[in-house]
Amino acid sequence: MRFVIPRLAQALLVLFLVVSVTFLLMRLAPGSPFNAGDRKIDPRVMEQLQLKYNLQGSLPEQLGRYWWNLLSQGYLGESTHFKNRSVLEILGETLPRSVALGSLALILALGVGIVAGSLAASHHNQALDRLSMLIALLGICLPGFLLAPLAILLFAIHWPLFPVAGYGSLSHLILPAFCLAAPFAAYCSRLMRSSMLEVLQQDFIRSARAKGLPERVVIYQHALKIGILPLLSYAGPLTAHILTGSLIIEEVFKIPRSRPLFSSTVCSTATTS
Repeated sequence: MRFVIPRLAQALLVLFLVVSVTFLLMRLAPGSPFNAGDRKIDPRVMEQLQLKYNLQGSLPEQLGRYWWNLLSQGYLGESTHFKNRSVLEILGETLPRSVALGSLALILALGVGIVAGSLAASHHNQALDRLSMLIALLGICLPGFLLAPLAILLFAIHWPLFPVAGYGSLSHLILPAFCLAAPFAAYCSRLMRSSMLEVLQQDFIRSARAKGLPERVVIYQHALKIGILPLLSYAGPLTAHILTGSLIIEEVFKIPRSRPLFSSTVCSTATTS
């Protein structure tokens, strides 16, 4: 508990600071979500909009109301982009799809990274090692918005193995998950390779080999238990990167999201309300 409680307190403090700074930066940014181009809104309509979206008052008052609603009701406010919809409603509709895609991509990234890194380390300076690191370098260099159209062209159009776009079954997630996981799998394989190379130089590995154990047993039952630890430490940030990086992939593969309804009709909507 002496270890856990201080770190939980630090995590809550960091979360509070991140949310507050993000809130203030969004409020201080130039422009307004209610102004479309050079169109000017009537002051009375603007007052109604600010009242509806809790944007009235000074910045400290707005931040205080935001935290009070969040802590007392779990309320994140109304969306200024979608008509008459709360942020929680939008998250409840779109987050499960992102989580499903991200979970599959995370499994692919870790699985491919562990296997490729272990094989590369066990065949150090051989053809398999060079080939796997070359593929990992390509995976790091190719961005998702370039890899995704190539994957669609090859595996959905030229060879129609998977759907081009959409959402509804596991087959719709395989290509997006592959494109999302590719750069992270490359990072994981390089991290796993360097960790395994370091572990394979340890004395207990030499002892296991001196006892006559097969190389497969030495690698996958002795070295892998220690070599995988840095990758497990990286799994936390990896999960965050995959979930936040899925937006571009979802857009390329047209995974359906909420339809924007709050755009050019803001003035008339606010007036009638």
